[in-house]
Amino acid sequence: MNIEAFLNAPLHIQVHALAALGALGLGVVQLSAPKGTIPHRALGYVWVCLMLLVAGTAYFIRGASGHFSLLHLLIPVTVIGVVWLSVLARRGNVRRHRFAALVLMVSALGIPGAATLIPGRLMHAVIFGG
Repeated sequence: MNIEAFLNAPLHIQVHALAALGALGLGVVQLSAPKGTIPHRALGYVWVCLMLLVAGTAYFIRGASGHFSLLHLLIPVTVIGVVWLSVLARRGNVRRHRFAALVLMVSALGIPGAATLIPGRLMHAVIFGG
């Protein structure tokens, strides 16, 4: 593990990574904990804020050429997804809310998270060294 690589990364990348890890961990808790409770609702608001922070900071992360990558297409997907997820929860549509949460976890956290483990990327260096 190479934590120094993470500490030497720009601040917006550090915030992005920590928010994403927080959202991933909290998302797992939310999906496995009892639903419809006050803690579920309160933690849901925290999760939404973390996801919006992930999307917002992702805008400032560019490739070596300074351009956006295909992963940046997930920024509007994330923003629209958390808004839609919130609307479904407010309407009491539990089944669609649960499905939207699962889709968002995979599309906005799982896929980009897996992409960060590709050799040459920061999280690959942090986890596997180099």
